[in-house]
Amino acid sequence: STSLSSTSSHVCAFSFDKNDPTAEALRGAIQLGIGYSVGNMTSKPDRDVLMQDFYVVESVFLPSEGSNLTPAHHYPDFRFKNYAPLAFRYFRELFGIKPDDYLYSICKEPLIELSNPGASSSWFYLTSDDEFILKTVQHKEAEFLQKLLPGYYMNLNQNPRTLLPKFYGLYCIQCGGVNIRLVVMNNVLPRSLKMHYKYDLKGSTYKRRASRKEHAKPSPTFKDLDFQEMHEGLYFDADTYNALMKTLQRDCRVLESFKIMDYSLLLGIHVLDRKLRGRGGMGDSKRQGGQKVLYSTARESIQGDGKAAEPLPDADDETLGGIPAKHKDEKLLIFLGIIDILQSYRFIKKVEHSWKALVHDGDTVSVHRPNFYADRFLKFMGTTVFKKIHPLRGTSSRRKKNSIQLCRSASQEVLSTVKEESQEERRAQSLEIFDDTGAYWL
Repeated sequence: STSLSSTSSHVCAFSFDKNDPTAEALRGAIQLGIGYSVGNMTSKPDRDVLMQDFYVVESVFLPSEGSNLTPAHHYPDFRFKNYAPLAFRYFRELFGIKPDDYLYSICKEPLIELSNPGASSSWFYLTSDDEFILKTVQHKEAEFLQKLLPGYYMNLNQNPRTLLPKFYGLYCIQCGGVNIRLVVMNNVLPRSLKMHYKYDLKGSTYKRRASRKEHAKPSPTFKDLDFQEMHEGLYFDADTYNALMKTLQRDCRVLESFKIMDYSLLLGIHVLDRKLRGRGGMGDSKRQGGQKVLYSTARESIQGDGKAAEPLPDADDETLGGIPAKHKDEKLLIFLGIIDILQSYRFIKKVEHSWKALVHDGDTVSVHRPNFYADRFLKFMGTTVFKKIHPLRGTSSRRKKNSIQLCRSASQEVLSTVKEESQEERRAQSLEIFDDTGAYWL
């Protein structure tokens, strides 16, 4: 947090200021702590995860001079805590992440510091292979994640194809009385493909415009009102649109069941028609020949029924799992994921809603009761952001066989808000698109 970074250089000799040499020490200590604690897990036998495993915290002290158990290092003395290590090991295995690969990704090269477009005081680091994001979190967020883990991962185990964030580890560095907590998550936006537009979308219009300061950045993150002004919607073929909305609906119901709200959809847009495909200058360091985390790309995340995806006709490594879309005459690749879910309406946002409802029309404020928030979020995504390309009159919808394979069902609740097709088109498509209406609701 801000207060942590302002005091850490005095108390802890760690700093978040990238111009401060102790910032490098912090990143190094994070890598050392994860490397030591996760490495030690390899000697522990595999077994089923038990309920108490979610509440275990392993702690080790790493003095700079080293000890009988820990290596010497050039950082200040610090204590490293690993939360629910057995449970997180199981979760990583669920997504095909081997221990050696996980450590290689995080520890082999220096972590890359990313700018933070949000209102939070979190700091973000990216692994050099583009696979994982490390994000600092507040004490309440870490505590909430611990309570969330059993139910949250029960759902992920049932449905690993999701746009919800995937948490691979929760850790804490203690130094000089200061705690730095961080989570390891999947990376939504590949750095090796230029994002021509980035959006943080909540489905609200209340103060949802990027600031002048944000606009001045080389790669700004825009918001809801900006999207409405800059894009008239992103168009997908019917199957892809239905798959995307189905995934979002299922994910929002999960979040609603946990009383979670104030989350956002992080949306990255790569325009295929622009010069050199906008390569991001990472060379061959991106996921080539390395591990392939399961269900990690946008395209994998919206494919239903756990079936293997049929590759798109023009799919190649350069798409990096992006979802094909169109805007006007431009061909796009879309990357997206739900972010900022570690908010609990019950504990954190209740008071905020009370006073915001007094100063502004309650229907457009971005902090709401979880069910209202989810419904408004879905309506905005399904009508304003994502739109369906309607087939030409007389063409058969069966020719879409090559598009993304998915569960062909969609929620009447959301589809009823989508611009209605003609009676003739609806009759032609009803058997294919609406045969399982509402079957996926949780």
